[in-house]
Amino acid sequence: MNLLKVIIVALALLRTPLFLVISALALISFYSADIDISVVIIEMSRLADTPLLVSLPLFIFAGVLLSESNAPKRMLRFSQIFLGWLPGGLAVVSLLVCAVFTAFTGASGVTIFALGGLLLPALIDDGYDEKFSMGLITSSGSLGLLFPPSLPLILYGVIAESRIDHLFLAGILPGLCMLLLLAGYSIFKSGSNRPKKQLNRKEIISGIQEIAWEFPLPFFLIGGIYGGILVPSEAAAVTALYVLLVEVFIHRDINFSQLLPIMSKSMVLFGGILVILAASMASTNYLIDQQVPSRLFEFIQTYINSKYSFLLLLNLFLLLVGAMLDIFSALVLIVPLILPIALGYGVDPIHLGIIFLTNLQIGYCTPPVGLNLFLASYRFEKPVTELYRSTLPFLGLLLITLMIITYFPLLSSFLIAQFG
Repeated sequence: MNLLKVIIVALALLRTPLFLVISALALISFYSADIDISVVIIEMSRLADTPLLVSLPLFIFAGVLLSESNAPKRMLRFSQIFLGWLPGGLAVVSLLVCAVFTAFTGASGVTIFALGGLLLPALIDDGYDEKFSMGLITSSGSLGLLFPPSLPLILYGVIAESRIDHLFLAGILPGLCMLLLLAGYSIFKSGSNRPKKQLNRKEIISGIQEIAWEFPLPFFLIGGIYGGILVPSEAAAVTALYVLLVEVFIHRDINFSQLLPIMSKSMVLFGGILVILAASMASTNYLIDQQVPSRLFEFIQTYINSKYSFLLLLNLFLLLVGAMLDIFSALVLIVPLILPIALGYGVDPIHLGIIFLTNLQIGYCTPPVGLNLFLASYRFEKPVTELYRSTLPFLGLLLITLMIITYFPLLSSFLIAQFG
């Protein structure tokens, strides 16, 4: 039995698909503990009946539609027109556009590939240093993971059995904190000699016309949920339908022949998440049955008595996880283990979710193996070591915001108290 587990770990190192590795380990564990292996199928059936999970494929579809359309170009042009007058205006625009785009696509890699080719030349032409520009785009690629309708926020809510609407509210102020700190640094680095863009009436009207259909989307989404009009699954359906109508019938960026491949791409992504989630939740049942989380909590508690020391250790661990795993795999593998331990230390599950996702998004651009570093290296055709140096100042600022988010839980809970 131990030999089989060693073989499976070896296959994982050889890049065997993650769902196969998790499923195989779960089945072997069940067999060794005389547990009926049909629990995996039961878990998948239970997940399929989870109302909140319905929102995932719909938000994924909306995000892929946006990424395949010309929406990023329209967002960039609109933001340039209305924020170009700011010192460091284009850098601030880049941060905002990346954050909004990642919030809807749920994947920082998509943001870097979709927007990197637009933003890097624009920033360099505007007089920004290439090193600063690459660091800005690489670091901001995952900023939107804390903003609704972030897919990782929804997935965390499903795994932790937390309210999605509360998670959406909890992520807004921490996400804005990150944006403001990076925007302040960008304005500081821009200097005062860069010419400010002068607005004229024709440009303003043109910018409004271009973005008129996409601009209301976040407000419809947030207003619908917190106005009590829509539940998250209904909001996902409305969002997907609205994006479909806008991109296919109004802007006509996507024709009917492209729709089937886009749907296929969206459902393959969701199918992968669902299979990994089912296998992981089945494994979680095994771990709980064997009292692994409680034993792990007792072990940690012998060395760490303070909640704040535990949070510091948790941050270090999650930064490492974020650098080595994609966000969906990290969520389904780590949350079930960490959540009972965090509860033992008195950490609120909603606050834990924001800490968790903040760490993972920072881990994406943490040297030496952060995923965004390699994606940006490929996209910009630069050595990854050059990306290390470019992202360090931004990484330092993100780590400061991580400490603020971790040790000031009011930042995550304030909007819930007001509107939840």
